[in-house]
Amino acid sequence: MLNSLQNPFSLLGRALIALLFIPAGFGKIAGFAGTAGYIASKGVPMPEVAAAIAIAVELGLGLLLLVGFQTRWAALGIAIFTAVITFIFHAYWSVPVEQVMMQKQAFFKNIAVVGGLLTIVAWGAGAWSVDAKFKG
Repeated sequence: MLNSLQNPFSLLGRALIALLFIPAGFGKIAGFAGTAGYIASKGVPMPEVAAAIAIAVELGLGLLLLVGFQTRWAALGIAIFTAVITFIFHAYWSVPVEQVMMQKQAFFKNIAVVGGLLTIVAWGAGAWSVDAKFKG
């Protein structure tokens, strides 16, 4: 029975993961100055460039993931981005004690998302994707 659900589950899984990134990319465009300021507050050099990269990854690669085009590469790019930013923005080991629980939860949520993305890298988008349409 689960094999018959593989394609809808693949699409749903891609959509749910993309839902984390696409709205965040739009939010960064709408609040670009605030995003760059927050990035700068974490000590990241060239915060405007970093914000533009974040938008490209979250919005651009997020949309590719959603429709299933160049899916493995899109998922890999988002996974690398997420892994890197997790250590910068959710460093729970270096925050005040009252922030540890929230940052630790965000850290491990992001690590789990990286795991989901790596699964997509390994298995691809599934049959309900642009990749599958071009392959066949």
